[in-house]
Amino acid sequence: MAKSLGKKTVAEGIETKEQLSFLKKLGCEYGQGYLFSPPLPTDRFEEFFREFGKLWKK
Repeated sequence: MAKSLGKKTVAEGIETKEQLSFLKKLGCEYGQGYLFSPPLPTDRFEEFFREFGKLWKK
């Protein structure tokens, strides 16, 4: 539904590589969860996102 409305999707609570693979096949653009990282303080988030964002696009 999000795509038909021109919206991007964010999956929350991703914990396994299988969940990530499934969501990417569905076209989910963004995700968060312990698979990637535990909660981070703001000052560490930007650095983390720059590095990890490269992996999400693969």
